Amino acid sequence: MLKETTEAREAAGQGGEVVASIAYVNGRRAREVPIDEVGAHIRQPDGMLWIGLRNPRPELLAQVTSQLGACTKNQEEMLEPHKRPKIIDYGNMVLIVAITVEVEGDRPAFGETQFLIGDGFLVTVRRGATAGHSPLRERLEASPDLLKRGSDYVASELLDWLVDRYVAAAGKFEAVVEGAEQKLLIRGAKDADIRRLYRQRRDLLRVHTVVSPLAEICRRLARVEMSSVDELARPYFGEVADRVLRVDELFNSLREALAFAFEASLMIGQSAQNDITRKLASWAAILAVPTAIAGIYGMNFEFMPELKTHWGYPVTLGVIAAACSFLYWRFRKSGWL
Repeated sequence: MLKETTEAREAAGQGGEVVASIAYVNGRRAREVPIDEVGAHIRQPDGMLWIGLRNPRPELLAQVTSQLGACTKNQEEMLEPHKRPKIIDYGNMVLIVAITVEVEGDRPAFGETQFLIGDGFLVTVRRGATAGHSPLRERLEASPDLLKRGSDYVASELLDWLVDRYVAAAGKFEAVVEGAEQKLLIRGAKDADIRRLYRQRRDLLRVHTVVSPLAEICRRLARVEMSSVDELARPYFGEVADRVLRVDELFNSLREALAFAFEASLMIGQSAQNDITRKLASWAAILAVPTAIAGIYGMNFEFMPELKTHWGYPVTLGVIAAACSFLYWRFRKSGWL
C-alpha cells in the first residue's frame, strides 16, 4: 500500500517538491523516510536512501544536503542553475549535473537534473525536466539484485535513462528535419524557410553543446578513482559514455542533413534560374533578327536596295521567317528551349 501511494503521487505530478524519499535494505523497499529524518537513515548496513526532489526551494535543498553531510560549496553548487553538464568530486560525495532535452513542438526544451552520490544515499534534483524517474524506479525495484549494487550503480542507470530521453528527442528532431528537407527540395528555399532552417540548425547546435560534455563526464567516472564510485560500477558509466557519443553523432548528422538540404535547394534554384536565363537569351536572339531587318529598312533612306522591287516585301519576310526558324531549331536542339 505504501508503494502504491508513492507511485500514485508521483504519477499524478505531485505539486510538492519531494517526489520520493525511500529507504532500501538489500535492494528492497523498506520504508518512506520523512525529509527531516534522512540523516538517520544513511550509511545503514546493506541499505540505500534514494531521495527525489523536483524544483525544490533553497531551504529544502539545504536541509536535505546538510543532513547528508554536504559541505557549503556543495550546497551552493546545487543551488546554482547550470547550462552545461559538469562533475565535482567533494571527497565524501560526487555531484553530477546533466542537462535534459525534451522536444516541444519542433523546439528543444532544456532542463537540469543533478545526481548527488554518497555512501549509502542518492539524491536526484530535477529542474525544468518534464519526465520523472518513476518508470526506472519501478524497474529497479522489480530487480532487488540491481538496487543492492548501491547508489553509484543506480546513478549509472539514471544517466542511461537520460540518454534514452536524448534518443527520443533525436527521433522527434529527425521528423522535423525530414519535413524541412521535403519543403526545401520540393518548393525551394523561401525567406521563411531559410529563417526556420537557421533556427533548427541553431537548436541542434545547442543540443550538441549540452549532450557532448556528458560523454567525457561518464568517461571520467569510468576511469578516475572516486570515493563514492565503486570499482565494480565504473564499467557501467563507460557504457553510458559510448551511448552518449552515438547519440551526439546522431544530432550532428541531423544538423549536417539540414545543411545538405539547404545546399541542394540552392543548387535546384540556381539550375532553374539558369534554365530561365537560357530561354530568355534564346528568344532574345530569335527576336533580334526581325528587329535588325526592320530597323534597317525603317531608316527611310531614299536609295536603298529592293525598295522598288516588286518581290522585296515577301522576300524580306521569308528571310526573317527562315532565320528565326533556323535559330529556333538550333536552340531547341541544344536544349535551351
